[in-house]
Parts: sequence; C-alpha cells; structure tokens
Amino acid sequence: MSDRRNVYLFYHKDEKLVKKIQPLITLIEKEGFHLVEDPDHANIIVSIGGDGAFLQAIRKTNFRDDCLYSGVSIKNTINLYCDFHIEELDKIVEAMREEKVEVRRYPVLDVTIDKNIKFQCLNECSIRSSIIKAFVMDVYIDDFHFETFRGDGMIVATPTGSTAYNKSVKGAVVDPLLPCFQVSEIASLNNNLYRTLGSSFILSTGRKLTLKIVQDGNDHPLIGMDNEALSVKHIDEIEFSLSKKRIKTVKLKDNSFWAKVKRTFL
Repeated sequence: MSDRRNVYLFYHKDEKLVKKIQPLITLIEKEGFHLVEDPDHANIIVSIGGDGAFLQAIRKTNFRDDCLYSGVSIKNTINLYCDFHIEELDKIVEAMREEKVEVRRYPVLDVTIDKNIKFQCLNECSIRSSIIKAFVMDVYIDDFHFETFRGDGMIVATPTGSTAYNKSVKGAVVDPLLPCFQVSEIASLNNNLYRTLGSSFILSTGRKLTLKIVQDGNDHPLIGMDNEALSVKHIDEIEFSLSKKRIKTVKLKDNSFWAKVKRTFL
C-alpha cells in the first residue's frame, strides 16, 4: 500500500464528530499519508460512522473502482463493512505496519429504469408499492418470461447485501466471493390468477433481470438504493445486472465475511 498515500475522509461534519476524529487525522499524517479535500484525488477513501456512512461514501464518490475504501466505526455496534473503530487507533497502526490487512472485492449491482435512469447499488435495490395496494410485475430472466408477481414488492441484492433487507424477508445469505445477485419477494400474493416461485432465487453474472410493471394505476413505486430512496412518477420497467465494477475494500485478514455474519446473527 506504499503507493496509496492520498486519503479522503468521508463523515458528517458535526462538532462532536470533528473533535472525535482529530486523533485519527494525526495518526494518518504521522504514518506518512496525505489528507486531500477532493475525493477524486484520493487513493484511499475512509468513511467514519458505520455501515450507513460506508454506503454513503461509496455512493457520493461514484462507486470508484480505482481506489480503496475502508470503514471506521464510531459506535460499539457490529458492522459488516467497518473493520476498524475510532477509539482503537493502536489496532489500525498495528494492522498497517504488520500488513494484517488485505483487499477484498465486492460485487456491484447495475440498475436501469426505463432505459434512461441509471444507478448502482452495493447492498440492494428494493421496489415497493407506494400506496396501500399490491402492484403487479412481469418478471423476465434475460428475455424469458419467468413469472407474474403481485404483492408489495421485490428486493434485488448483491451477496454483501444478502445480510440486510434481503435476509429480513427470508432470503439466503450469500458468500461475496460468488459473482451473483439474489431476487427476493416482499409479501407476494398467490392465488388462481397470480403464481410466483415463492422463494428467493439467485442469478449468476451475465444474467439480466427485468421487472415490467403492469400499468394499472400503481406505477409509481418506491425505489430504494442501498440506504437512499429514489422517487420516479412513472415506471414501465427496471433492469438489473451485475456490474463489471468491483468495490475494493481494506479489511483485516482475520475478520472474514462469515466471521461477521456469525457475530451479527448467531
């Protein structure tokens, strides 16, 4: 990591947090790194907060795949993306000096609405009805009509996002080394007119998922992008595929994805 010395800190600049991160800034400069004000000039982008701040840091810096991301937590809660804690600076120094860190690559989801609006997600994209009424979507895998869904919505998640909203609707937890994405239903309605698989399914890289919304007056769904929302007045279809991008993160070697899953849920 000797050639990656420009560091950008992403955090909410409230008075308490600014004071709290001063020792981290001192440490960064002492170790020969350079703080930059523009994330475009950074080789390393460090989020300070928690998993939410980490997701925001990636989104606000446009999902860069030419730099390293790292997360520093400020609370004593378990985080899936943050391996370091603001009050354990000695562990950060030890990890850097003794090369206890490694670079891991996480899949990214490409999303396109009506072949026009494009965005990316690290965790998941959710599509939910915006009114108290189920809505209908035709589900296509590549160009094959797979099913017609009626219900509250769907979640399309990456492997790292499989432990978030996806898991709460009984989706599977997926190893992030697998290049794939998962589709999970939210309160599907199955009867003689509508029939769905009734379980999550996983699509490999290279596959395309298309959700075509039936135009019955309920065509203004809520779109969730990780921890942000997108409001679009009229939607015909949404396409999903796995991006060629991989987000590179700095992680402790002895803190695997499955170790975090165990600490979080077991």
